Amino acid sequence: MHNLDLLPQTADEFVHRTAVLLPNIAIALGIIVLGWLLAKVARFAVERALRAVNFNVLTERAGTDHFLQQGGLQGDTTTLFGLFTYWVVLLATFMQAASEVQLVRLTDLLDRALLYSPKVLITMLIAVFGSYFARFVGNAVSTYCVQAQIPDADHLGKMAQYLVMAFVIMIALRHLEVGGDIVELTFLVLLGGIVLALALAFGLGGKDWAAALLERWWPRQASKDH
Repeated sequence: MHNLDLLPQTADEFVHRTAVLLPNIAIALGIIVLGWLLAKVARFAVERALRAVNFNVLTERAGTDHFLQQGGLQGDTTTLFGLFTYWVVLLATFMQAASEVQLVRLTDLLDRALLYSPKVLITMLIAVFGSYFARFVGNAVSTYCVQAQIPDADHLGKMAQYLVMAFVIMIALRHLEVGGDIVELTFLVLLGGIVLALALAFGLGGKDWAAALLERWWPRQASKDH
């Protein structure tokens, strides 16, 4: 009987809370609609601004456009930055809407995601400019090897590009605070293994090429003259 007496009181409390929250729910829905529109405008503005400064040309030369398209992205790196802006604005919108209806845990979660978004943005920029620099270094090494008549210039250029790109990836993961010391240790182990393999290959199969290269740089006749 006591539990039955509590039913009307519980129902009245539920109706009262619903009546109090209804205006906040309406405001939250309005915030979501407005935020969605702002997100679309922000995405359009960011993409137009990046294309105006030829950012898409840089990403195409860096190779990030091709990489993303191979992964299934319908667009280029500029499109990815536009999508990032779109979702950041939406996250801010959802956070404000959740705050209006007093969803404290959801608000805190969205707030943490927003605080993390600048790190994601900087990591994306590191990846883009790092890829461009890695390709530049690779082309420079390849050009130098061709001019110096060193065999396998293309392979050496690619090797230099991949090594620089490995450092870029490590820096990006470090900035995202992913893995920490484990990422660095794994990278150093892999790099050490690659260097050791190259050293063995050079020592076992490249002796004649190394001797010819040293002879061209430091001829024995010149050494005797001194």
